[in-house]
Amino acid sequence: MGGGHAHVQVLRRWMMAPEPDVHLTLVVDQHEAVYSGMVPGLVAGDYAPGDLTIDVLPLARRAGARCICARVVGVDPVARRLELEGRPSISYDVASFDVGSTVRASEVPGLAEHGVATRPIARFVKEIEARLSQHPVSAPDAALRVAVVGAGPAGVELAFCVEARLRSLGRRAEVTVVASSAEILSRDHRALAPGVEREMARRGIKLLCGTRVLEAQAGELWVADDESDRRRLDCDLALWATGPAAHDFLGASGLPCDERGFVRVRSTFQVEGFDELFAVGDCAYLVAHPWVPRAGVYAVRSGPVLDRNLRAYFAGKSLRAYRPQRDFLALINLGDGRALGSKWGLAFEGRAVWRLKDWIDRRFMRRFQVLDAEGEPIPGFAKAGAGMAGGDEAMEEMECGGCAAKVGPSPLAAALGRLAPSHPDPSVLLGLAAGDDAAAVRTPSGDVVLATVDAFRAFVDDPWRVGRVAAVNAVSDLLAKGASPRHALAMVTVPWGTPGQNEEVLYQVLAGVRAALDPLGVSLVGGHSTAGPELFVGLSVTGDAAPGGRVLGIVGLEPGDALVLTKPLGTGVLLAADARGLAPARWMEAATASMERDNAAAAALALDFDAKACTDISGFGLAGHLHEVLLASRVAAEIQISMIPLLPGALAFSLRGLRSSFFLQNAGQRSKILQTLTRAEPFSLAPPPTRPESEAEAREAILFDPQTSGGLLMGVRPEQAESLVEALRAGGDVAAAMIGRATALAADSSPPSPGSEPDNANPHIRLVVG
Repeated sequence: MGGGHAHVQVLRRWMMAPEPDVHLTLVVDQHEAVYSGMVPGLVAGDYAPGDLTIDVLPLARRAGARCICARVVGVDPVARRLELEGRPSISYDVASFDVGSTVRASEVPGLAEHGVATRPIARFVKEIEARLSQHPVSAPDAALRVAVVGAGPAGVELAFCVEARLRSLGRRAEVTVVASSAEILSRDHRALAPGVEREMARRGIKLLCGTRVLEAQAGELWVADDESDRRRLDCDLALWATGPAAHDFLGASGLPCDERGFVRVRSTFQVEGFDELFAVGDCAYLVAHPWVPRAGVYAVRSGPVLDRNLRAYFAGKSLRAYRPQRDFLALINLGDGRALGSKWGLAFEGRAVWRLKDWIDRRFMRRFQVLDAEGEPIPGFAKAGAGMAGGDEAMEEMECGGCAAKVGPSPLAAALGRLAPSHPDPSVLLGLAAGDDAAAVRTPSGDVVLATVDAFRAFVDDPWRVGRVAAVNAVSDLLAKGASPRHALAMVTVPWGTPGQNEEVLYQVLAGVRAALDPLGVSLVGGHSTAGPELFVGLSVTGDAAPGGRVLGIVGLEPGDALVLTKPLGTGVLLAADARGLAPARWMEAATASMERDNAAAAALALDFDAKACTDISGFGLAGHLHEVLLASRVAAEIQISMIPLLPGALAFSLRGLRSSFFLQNAGQRSKILQTLTRAEPFSLAPPPTRPESEAEAREAILFDPQTSGGLLMGVRPEQAESLVEALRAGGDVAAAMIGRATALAADSSPPSPGSEPDNANPHIRLVVG
């Protein structure tokens, strides 16, 4: 739990030397971990946010670890379960906490509204840049009044860096450091105090010792000291650096804690009374070494010991005691290209000291930053890891999951074509011959019932998320027909394991399924479970047709009708990249949010706008599913390729030649259904090159990208298109766009029947490039 300084070292070591028969899970409340040692440098303008950020998702992937993004809200050390916010609890055999801390005095009235706390560090980094660049002052030539509450190393360093940053921006600053203690800096940094006080005096930074903050209000702090009960301190920006405080859930969970709420651990980092629980970093209290400060240097140096002790615990071997050093190199960034330092009671300062600090910090970060700001792999990062021997290239043949694990359109059409015709059944309204998203039958009472079944192998090592997306994906087939889903049966194959492991995986999957079905009013009424080589999840869903028995089919599109797509494309290529540890967390968060968003609102609008045709985009990609609509409606289409919405990162990966394992099956249909207006000659039968030559080709490739839980594609009258797109965006489908229009077939063409080969001389989708 947590992506702190110690845990990122465990991940990296696990990447280099995984432990057999151990399943590693990382639980974080956000995927980006911030290196605290460089935060003051960010404030001073020395670094960009990416310089001090570790994206733990690709690091975890390369370590072969499951990554769950959720806030830990409790732990049951007896039942060995972690309580998570927004999803069911998870079980563990061994657990380690490196969750950091919050800010002391966080209960001060008004702090949350009018102050910026230095912890959690990741949140502080996001807020401070905006505050420094946008915070107003009382008059254009007035100084920005900044109060830094706390005179420990963090507060002092922050005061220097804020003053230097504002000065570099040409803004006057009045910085005041407020300390409840009688003197600045702690015992471990006292050698730096004279130099700090001289520098503060030289730069006009005020120091108020023995002063308590009582309340924060807009533009002011209310403080008190021994000489006054209450007085006002004017400030435009209040920064809180009052030292660490423990997370409430640790003590509330019944873990042994000290008087301040930090978890009591032995020198092996094991929690007292619970040998299978470990804790390190700011959240831990070392019983054998109570003097150890909560400083980054100790968190960093605890990482190798924690990794060794976890492995020793698994193997039943003796654990090593952590022996912290009494003295360490203390460095304080002065914000102007200089730093103060101390070691062995000696103090020193200057530009060389800052360069030393910069070198130490950057060297640490290089060990954990897998990708650069553009999502490109950083040269020199160790590539060999769990399941990754030989580097990234060795993973290129990995089979993808989700809807990228289906049978291709050609084998499917050929298999269906070999079946003998079904006997006539007047109750079947939509069946095999229709090739639609769902089947539709009329009951003896005259009601129209729709049914579908959809299943796929896991696309990520998170059973709850796989179950949730599988349910959204299956229900989408009925929503695309304008139906109201009512009941569902689940089909789950859990990986071979012990009965307890099978129970846990099945529980997580079904909880994820319920998380998707319950908000839609769909009842999970039964199902079937088996054990097999890998996780496989599917649902059979039934529902009622729209009033009057109306069904939105794929027949009915007419020349001139506008084509509207509700969700961006790119889940296939992004999931392929994520499996290789190549996808930044911010891109995968967007892809996951898209997959977990159901199409209920979009389907309701399809009915309201009297859509001529509607289908959902899944494994065959946009090109394949659009082609099915065109064949059924006996029309062609013109697509403006630049108008097709894409998920963040999809185009970047496509330009790099990354593809889903199902891409070639889809792209095998390319020459039969596509035509590009900017090219004189038709496409060849060969799939596109591995690495596209242009952005247009990269966008074109995404048309064949298999989508997992994609959006809806609908055709409407052209005069309705703009209003429909506006309504979709207002309803939450913010990427919705009109991507093209239906056109008439060429005079000499006749569309083939479903299941037969299209006429190569008359492609049915034309692309407008540029």
